Amino acid sequence: MISEVQFQNELQLIIQNAVREDIGTGDYSSLACVPASAIGKAQLLVKDQGIIAGVEFAKMIFEFVDPGLTLDIFIPDGSPVKYGDVVFHVKGNSQSILKAERLVLNSMQRMSAIASKTRTYVALLEGMPTKILDTRKTTPGFRACEKWAVTIGGGENHRFALYDMVMLKDNHLDFAGGITLAIAKTKAFLIENKLDLKIIVEARNLNEVKEILQSNGIYRILLDNFDYETTKQAVALIGNQTLTESSGNINENTIRSYAQCGVNYISSGALTHSVYNMDLSLKAL
Repeated sequence: MISEVQFQNELQLIIQNAVREDIGTGDYSSLACVPASAIGKAQLLVKDQGIIAGVEFAKMIFEFVDPGLTLDIFIPDGSPVKYGDVVFHVKGNSQSILKAERLVLNSMQRMSAIASKTRTYVALLEGMPTKILDTRKTTPGFRACEKWAVTIGGGENHRFALYDMVMLKDNHLDFAGGITLAIAKTKAFLIENKLDLKIIVEARNLNEVKEILQSNGIYRILLDNFDYETTKQAVALIGNQTLTESSGNINENTIRSYAQCGVNYISSGALTHSVYNMDLSLKAL
């Protein structure tokens, strides 16, 4: 996984680019009718229910737009919220609050939706050792926030990007000339380039699981689109030789059944690519 420094840098890049995109040469609506010296106060209102996420990110946005803005936080990240709840108050220069408003709302609405869906999946696995993972199926340019939201919801992060873990999927295996050759080439590449990266290999059937197990040093085997019975067989075959991960069209109705097959992890792209934004608003006080 990426370091905390790398993660924080990603967050700052998101804010910088979003401010550039939204404000550009100036917020002319505010500049035209709100005095530059005006001081105001606004509250973040919840008009939905779920798990709130992005409070700390909102704090970072306000700080970036205007270090003089201050927040009074009443409901922290990861807390259940309902219609009518007030998450925080922000006070300071009125023009600055207006500049930050849309970016704060867009970010928190998306992050809260992801955290809420993740919490639902985590609850469905209650009492089981299986962990829920996200994927790289994220919104371009907003990945750090979406993966942050998954952890706020109680899930865990898969690899952040292509550079922090090796994941040999079906196309890699086919282009490389097969599973064994792909693994051998990967190990040689990592040694040659002095890279200490974990290796995950995708299996499409039990024969591929058996072939993967012939190579040492595999961190995890991804069981892609296996049914329940085949997943159980694969888990029994793998034993303690490596970790296991189920993926492929897993939803609220099937996730617990896959966990009951004995896999260590379940990854779901739906955590980040199939959510409905939480309804939030920022209103002047």
